[in-house]
Amino acid sequence: MKGKAMLLSALTVILTMGASMSATAAWFGHSKGWKEEVQLHDGRVLVVERTFNLGGYPTLDARERALLDETISFTLPGTSKTISWKTEFRQDLPEPNSLGALLLDVIDGVPYLATSPAGCIAYNKWGRPNPPYVLFKYVDDTWQRISLNEFPSELVEANLMNMPASSLLKPYYTVAASKAHRQNGNMSAYAKSILREPVKGGDAITSCPDFSSQRYRSPKAPLPMLPSGK
Repeated sequence: MKGKAMLLSALTVILTMGASMSATAAWFGHSKGWKEEVQLHDGRVLVVERTFNLGGYPTLDARERALLDETISFTLPGTSKTISWKTEFRQDLPEPNSLGALLLDVIDGVPYLATSPAGCIAYNKWGRPNPPYVLFKYVDDTWQRISLNEFPSELVEANLMNMPASSLLKPYYTVAASKAHRQNGNMSAYAKSILREPVKGGDAITSCPDFSSQRYRSPKAPLPMLPSGK
């Protein structure tokens, strides 16, 4: 009887721990996503599924959780092949990441994706491109980075929306709804259409400081330090 009691007690502890871990996973496991109609350059409509994994709130007064990563999935037109693209939003990672998707299209059965770095840290990680794009072509089951010259010239208008606020999120967006969302947002010109010339002036991300410059690498203060009281 004593052995059975000990076994029952152990099982109770295990079940309690399991329930606690499940509750913790449910509490910290946050994500949101939607399906979105994407109009291709030739008029066809591709339905993509977009999923964001979320972390905690970055500040006490924040209304939105921090982004951890995004995955875009779709079925290649005319096939049953599912293709996915993923980016992480972690500034502490040394490798380039943190990209915002702008345009997805398919030409001659080959998917192309235009993105832009999300923030100054990402912009510097990706080598400060200007125009500020990181472009991809899907070849041999891999997203390969390509130059602007390799990106098809017929792909011009952005067709992917940015993430809506949680309170406004819908499960499905038509072509018209996606376009309306893009037009209502405060977006830079380079995020609305693919530019072929460098962005001049202080247009958003291209004005980010160059973190590789001597100013940011030098241990000395960038400006003279005056004695107090002078």
